[in-house]
Amino acid sequence: MAEKRVSMIYKVLFGFILGIAFGAILGDQLMDKTGVLGMYLMPLIDLVGRAFIRLLQMLIVPLVLSSLVVGAASLGDIRAVGRIGGKTLFLYLFTTAIAIVIGLALANFATPGIGIPIAGVVGEGRAAEPLMDVLLNIIPNNPMGAISSGNMLQIIVFALFLGVAAAMAGEKGKPLVNFFDGFAETMYALTHIVLKFAPYGVFALISVTAARFGIAILLPFAKVIACVYIGCILHAVFVYGGLITVFARKSPFWFFRGVSESSVTAFVTRSSSGTLPVTIENARTNLGVPSRIASFVLPLGATINMDGTALYQGVCAMFVAQAYGMDLSIGQQITVIVTATLASIGTAGVPGAGLIMLTLVLTSVGLPIEGAALVAGIDVVLDMARTCINVTGDNAVACVITASEGGFEDVAETS
Repeated sequence: MAEKRVSMIYKVLFGFILGIAFGAILGDQLMDKTGVLGMYLMPLIDLVGRAFIRLLQMLIVPLVLSSLVVGAASLGDIRAVGRIGGKTLFLYLFTTAIAIVIGLALANFATPGIGIPIAGVVGEGRAAEPLMDVLLNIIPNNPMGAISSGNMLQIIVFALFLGVAAAMAGEKGKPLVNFFDGFAETMYALTHIVLKFAPYGVFALISVTAARFGIAILLPFAKVIACVYIGCILHAVFVYGGLITVFARKSPFWFFRGVSESSVTAFVTRSSSGTLPVTIENARTNLGVPSRIASFVLPLGATINMDGTALYQGVCAMFVAQAYGMDLSIGQQITVIVTATLASIGTAGVPGAGLIMLTLVLTSVGLPIEGAALVAGIDVVLDMARTCINVTGDNAVACVITASEGGFEDVAETS
């Protein structure tokens, strides 16, 4: 089993590297809609990439619903759910706040916005939703509607209540739990099938991205890109590596090897929610996180844990301020930390959502919301890094919770 998993990781990485080279070298020909490659090959590659995304999306709602019901039921009662949920939420918010601090520190040091032209910049803002409305809207008034629309927070709340209620029902609730248990195991098997398609999907997605944007778009914004990527690396190595070493009592190398497939998938798809099936699979198969914890912590993380997005918002807030010749005081930077931490709870785990949420952060400290358009052109490049860190952080927290709730399953030692 371990050999197969390692083999798949290398296949995904090979597809990723080959896709970058293919897209960068043949970019002009692929984007030329009058040429043979642009007319026939590019649409085919794009179709393969979009098909892979849809296969992953196909898994999300049934996988989250079934696994979370079983996970909540296996915890036994509402006190266990509250205990694990409290620890999970604390760790998610704590690591998010640290990520923003890292982003702000790097941007203060590197000053990526100095000298950036801002002529002709336009943007569109988004009003912050009242906190009470945010809290109220996580409760579904129609669970079937939440399922059909893919509202992940509402699905999570409904699944938690259903799982706890099934456990409280005792013997009469067991048939429902057994049904969802079989459903969840079937979804895990379906995830295995979809993952066999991953190397081809990754190749296609990254090929299209490399062909469409190339490297020319990166040059004027090299410093802001470097800040985000270096910040993400530092956050992963020191924060996640530290959590794994100190609290999970495992080697960081064991952890990063175990999550590499989900991290690469997140980097390419730019979707925490879309990567969720791979994230759960890696946590169970490679890291030995028990299903009851993986099915609880990871869906929650894909919805509210946005360390990479928060770090990106910290860098970009300073970037916009510097580009407009404005200074952010220590108090304003603290406001950025608080706003971005809370905003991460409402950030959808889909491509580009971080750019929308950036307008909230800019507004909170009086920066022009038009500044968000400064990074719009390179957002796809930044989105890759921040989504990768979001997903890696979900797994790190799952490992810490596992260590605090009885330890890892044996598979962790053999994967």
